[in-house]
Amino acid sequence: MRERIYDRVAAVAYARRWALDRNTAYYDFEKNGGDCTNFASQCIYAGVKAMNFTPVNGWYYRSSYDRTASWSGVEYLYNFLINNKSVGPYAHVVPLEEAELGDIVQLGKQDGDFYHTPVITALKPIILVAAHSYDALDRPLFSYNYGAVRVLHIDGVRMW
Repeated sequence: MRERIYDRVAAVAYARRWALDRNTAYYDFEKNGGDCTNFASQCIYAGVKAMNFTPVNGWYYRSSYDRTASWSGVEYLYNFLINNKSVGPYAHVVPLEEAELGDIVQLGKQDGDFYHTPVITALKPIILVAAHSYDALDRPLFSYNYGAVRVLHIDGVRMW
């Protein structure tokens, strides 16, 4: 298996292009629980250009009814990225001060129930994010009201 670098520039460019709009190649889940993680997955895909087509536990999108839960579900995306040892992107959790462009932020309640998945678009002077579900482009991360935060640092992508 080969490894490639995550193209952070491509991921952020995608986030900037589609944060306030919708790419018609993907279903808009806004009225079905929210579109934030679907959007984050699109951004990650722009930076990795590889999906994991493993049924159930992979990470892919062919259509609104042919996709994995990890493509559009907050916890499912976390579990896939943290545990992926096969094809596709993989990540680990880092503190906010170690975040990089194109990394994924997940916001949650103090009890650890995570509910929102923005993408980091800028780091200085403050962390800015792009997101769907309350669409945002370069929104200051501190402007969100959350009890817990985790940063998923995309380490790279594995290819066959």
